[in-house]
Amino acid sequence: ACAPFRRLSLCNKNFQNTNNDDSSNAKHNLLLDVCLAAHYEGDSIKAHYPQYDAQYPGSGFTTCTMLARSFADIGDIVRGRDLYLGGNNKRRKQLDDKLKDIFANIYKELTTSREKSAEAKKHYEGDTPDFLKLREDWWTANRETIWKAITCNAGGSQYFRATCGDDKENTATRAKDKCRCDGRNGTNADQVPTYFDYVPQYLRWFEEWA
Repeated sequence: ACAPFRRLSLCNKNFQNTNNDDSSNAKHNLLLDVCLAAHYEGDSIKAHYPQYDAQYPGSGFTTCTMLARSFADIGDIVRGRDLYLGGNNKRRKQLDDKLKDIFANIYKELTTSREKSAEAKKHYEGDTPDFLKLREDWWTANRETIWKAITCNAGGSQYFRATCGDDKENTATRAKDKCRCDGRNGTNADQVPTYFDYVPQYLRWFEEWA
């Protein structure tokens, strides 16, 4: 699949700066840098979206949709499933190796210095050297925080469909402020309204080009 123009310039420079020397802080440093990358990507989309909308009027793409697509691409990078093969091959390999090292340290911390280390070893048995299961679990645990980072300056933007509250289409509501669910009626205010990060990347790209 051909990567969309948005992906060519996705802001991931903060991934390169993560310090993975201290295994006890690896997960915290990673979350900080992923959130910074998401924040800068969100600002970039907000700044350039009006130009895109003017060039392709009637596309139906909202700011929240664009943010959700980059959010999902960031998730693919973190989880080691990004399909993008363009740009600087050396830097891309360095990023992938850096993420593997970071998750190796997180794995070490989980399996050697916790009360449930034996349980963690069993859960992640056979997960080395790529740590794909651990990376998936890390993303699941932190996606709400990363969504808040990428939508930080989204203003009053709203998501394109009703996904807040529950899975019932007739009772779910739309995320109307900063592309976030508002938590009314006892729902989770931090709920992520998009499921793009669970859609295969090539399908998202095909739809985006279409």
